[in-house]
Amino acid sequence: MLMINWVMSRRPVPLSLLDLALIGPGQAPGDALRGSVSVAQSAEKLGYRRVWYAEHHNMATIASSATSVLVAHIASQTRTIRVGAGGVMLPNHAPLVIAEQFGTLEALHPGRIDLGLGRAPGTDPTTTRALRRDLSSADTFPEDVLELQGYLTDETRIPGVNATPGRGSKVPLYILGSSLFGARLAAALGLPYAFASHFAPHDLIDAVAVYRREFRPSKQLAAPYVIAGLTVIAADTSRHAQEHLRAVQRMRVNLFLGKGRTFTEEEADALLESPAGAQLRAMMTYLAVGTADEVHAYVAKFADHADADELITVHPAPDLDARLQSIELLAGKSGASASIASAEA
Repeated sequence: MLMINWVMSRRPVPLSLLDLALIGPGQAPGDALRGSVSVAQSAEKLGYRRVWYAEHHNMATIASSATSVLVAHIASQTRTIRVGAGGVMLPNHAPLVIAEQFGTLEALHPGRIDLGLGRAPGTDPTTTRALRRDLSSADTFPEDVLELQGYLTDETRIPGVNATPGRGSKVPLYILGSSLFGARLAAALGLPYAFASHFAPHDLIDAVAVYRREFRPSKQLAAPYVIAGLTVIAADTSRHAQEHLRAVQRMRVNLFLGKGRTFTEEEADALLESPAGAQLRAMMTYLAVGTADEVHAYVAKFADHADADELITVHPAPDLDARLQSIELLAGKSGASASIASAEA
């Protein structure tokens, strides 16, 4: 398991990956999915703890919409790394169906499957209406989490209804969030909490503090456990890393502001300096960019800043080779048997 022994510390922090299954320019979804296999296999060799995939819809550059299918494929192409959803947007689905899907995954790959749960739609308002026939479904998210948890244990909340596979599998649940709502829910249910600070940084500190203060032990978890998201762009030189960062920023301008058109580099750069561009830059408030040494220094400090027990890193470099290099450089200080040591001494 990867823990980078970067500075003297009392608190080693494991590293994991969130892979967005990015579809690059001129690529087909199959190219992106084959790239995700390479990413997971590399992460496994380097000692990352887990690799997660997020449910997004109607996004031309992200291939992880059928999240459980992708998890199944990646798990079949790896041997030891934990594989899971980070996450499934539960209001888009019936809890029983998700229990059956992830119960099946656990039956096929015992001890390696994670199930992170979010309540956002993972898409735009129009697509949300296509996904959720009942647009109020997010309102029952806490109850749906409990129903799902019941299916995965021996305590179904719907008499006479069981998940097969799924019942008794005890697939571990994680609450994902970017606000105090998720923090309080994770604390009340005694579940691990993963904060999406890699794209929604504003409430990180307050949410983690609330979660730790209000946490109630559960059958799954005796003490609070925080996973914090962090964007990482590591390259062989600082200049190359900054070039990759600029390419990522331009891609995000096209994704979030393009509305069907592709901007030139000059247009994208101008938009990045606009108020809308400032919002996109703010999404990457927590960003480790540079050489291996520069990235390690930032990541160690971020682990303390976030009061995190684990970091889940996103490597959005503009092509597969650059992403693989970033993943390797982050792990490279100590290799496969290491840990990221937080900066506290």
